[in-house]
Amino acid sequence: MKNLKSLALMLAFILVLGVLAACGGSEEEPAESGSDSESTEESANGSEGEGSEEVSGPIAIDGSSTVFPIMEYLTYEYSQDNPEVNATLNSSGSGGGFKKSTVGEIDLSNASRPIKEEEKAIAEENGITLEPLELAYDGLSVVVSQQNDFVENLSVEQLQQIFLASSDAQMWSDINPEWPEEQIKIFSPGHDSGTFDYFNEVILEEEPMKEGENTTLSEDDNVLVRGIENDPNAIGFFGYAYYAENEDVLKVLGIKDGEDAEAIKPNGETIQDGSYTPLSRPVFTYVNVNSYKEKPQVRDFVEFTLNNAGKAAEQVGYVALPDEKYQEQLETAKSWAE
Repeated sequence: MKNLKSLALMLAFILVLGVLAACGGSEEEPAESGSDSESTEESANGSEGEGSEEVSGPIAIDGSSTVFPIMEYLTYEYSQDNPEVNATLNSSGSGGGFKKSTVGEIDLSNASRPIKEEEKAIAEENGITLEPLELAYDGLSVVVSQQNDFVENLSVEQLQQIFLASSDAQMWSDINPEWPEEQIKIFSPGHDSGTFDYFNEVILEEEPMKEGENTTLSEDDNVLVRGIENDPNAIGFFGYAYYAENEDVLKVLGIKDGEDAEAIKPNGETIQDGSYTPLSRPVFTYVNVNSYKEKPQVRDFVEFTLNNAGKAAEQVGYVALPDEKYQEQLETAKSWAE
């Protein structure tokens, strides 16, 4: 009897263990199965979402050295989220950019001046449409070295005396008898630069600028910065961002638009409201519309640019446009693909 009872108890114990094991398995399996299902579904959805938004391929950008800092910031930020897009950025001056964009060599042409009629005609002959997008406001800045302790402000007329080839002024004392009898050294953007064109138009009135041993021309604004910072008798001009980046070694001059006018220095407020006259101006990038239509990466980058240009402008020392101006341009750009 005792053996039979022991056997019965043992069988009952085995039966209970079997039931518990079965119950445990039934609870764990659905959870594990459900987890795998959700994980697979999330992975699939994530993969589809990323795949549908990914773009790839090259984007060629060239042009203005003035616009370069804004575009450098934008291309870097864009590449962080779009590593499959290879955006190459060069700086050959506004004129150099238009030489390439009007024959279809690049997708975006940065410019610190509007396109000229003759450049537009070349583009039309090649079946290319170039459309401008305003990126920011710039105040073309006239600067001297921080070592210069005698010049604070200049009038437009004095700028003409310094820079015009027809002027006999060679020494600072020729501009103001109280200033040193020292040779003026000129540092200027090159002739392919939109900044040179703008200065030539609004200050020199399309007359030739002085050239020779005391004038340095360069499409690289950093070359101009280095030349001016080390010479107390040097003077030059370039976009506001290059002054803002080097204000510890450069001094920006107030400009008087007329002998009796107030001298105004460039800053965010005076550039945006236009009181820094006549040297406030917008800066652009010109988009090859065919590239925008045919290359998804160009279209994506242009839209990214308009959504982030204001932030980029402020980061590198220019002045952002009103937000609504960027949005208006974004809607216009989207219409190019229709």
